[in-house]
Amino acid sequence: MSMLRYFIVTGFAMGLLFSNHNLLAADDDFKPLFIGEDLSDWVLTNTPAETWSFEEGLLKCTGKPIGEIRTEKMYQNFIMEVEWRHMVPGGNAGIFVWADDITARGVPFHRGVEVQVLDHAYGQSQGHTTHGDIFPIHGATMTPINGRGGSRAFPTEERSKPSPEWNHYRIECNDGAISLSVNGKLVTQGKDASPRKGYICIESEGGVVHYRNMKIRELPETPVKPEQMAIANRGYRSLYNGLDLDGWKLDKEGEDNWHSQDWILAYDGKADTVLGKMLKSKERFKDYGFLFDIKPGAGFDGLGLSGGVIPTQHTKIGEWSRLEGVIENGKMSLSVNGEQVTSDNPVPDSGPFDLDLVGPAEFANIYVREIKK
Repeated sequence: MSMLRYFIVTGFAMGLLFSNHNLLAADDDFKPLFIGEDLSDWVLTNTPAETWSFEEGLLKCTGKPIGEIRTEKMYQNFIMEVEWRHMVPGGNAGIFVWADDITARGVPFHRGVEVQVLDHAYGQSQGHTTHGDIFPIHGATMTPINGRGGSRAFPTEERSKPSPEWNHYRIECNDGAISLSVNGKLVTQGKDASPRKGYICIESEGGVVHYRNMKIRELPETPVKPEQMAIANRGYRSLYNGLDLDGWKLDKEGEDNWHSQDWILAYDGKADTVLGKMLKSKERFKDYGFLFDIKPGAGFDGLGLSGGVIPTQHTKIGEWSRLEGVIENGKMSLSVNGEQVTSDNPVPDSGPFDLDLVGPAEFANIYVREIKK
């Protein structure tokens, strides 16, 4: 072998070794998003533990109730990889990035940017595909690349596989830009997203879906404006599991009037007695924050909360309103849709979180939080 040929062959071999080493090193930079077979690094935002289970390295989602889990940690710039499969044709799910700490008003999902996880049997239209759409949702914004006049970004190729085959997603998020590779090829992109730092969520939306090999590699942070940040953890936890009335006390006379309807808790307004109109948490509270959404129905004429009176003139029949407040030292402060409406409303020093209604209404996103002294 000539000396020139020796150096060429040797150099080529060394190049391969160096390249493979870099690939392995890059892969080593990824960290699993599930440690073992539990959800210890995740928050059950508005779904119960029964919705999620592990088996032989798979995270399984029942799809019930409709809702989400989120990471405990906020992420800005990162690469995320995951494999998923729908077990029932037509299944719907999604992965949210840059999301708030809890769900948005009147819906069971977070504000953020959604990466669609949709099975082919769901069907396609001019407004959506089953091959990896990306879109901002519930108040988030994003400029699509390959859009169709709205804010949704559409894939340039149809590469996803139908139920029950596995699909691989590679999601890259960097400085407000997001891209999705489906089964090994880049197909969907967006830019100028806001928020661009927040939580990662996994969506439960009716269909049985499995995930495996979910991992993340964080990238260097870039400057982010305050308005481009998702809402950080406020300490809220859900009081309603979306499956039943477990955790609540219901008088016998109201059993036919209060109904668990997936992510919505509904009262039909037809109870004959005062006790029948009330729903109380089994847990008791003293000095706490609360948040919930209410959509009054026709004939709605009043709402009591934990012994206090809520001014309902700030809510509208048939529309969702968000009530947020604090009960502390026997007084209540309250805002409706972000506007302060009352303060120093006298309430008992301690007791259950209870809803006392005059007329029909639907509730969603019922949360409480401790007040740190």
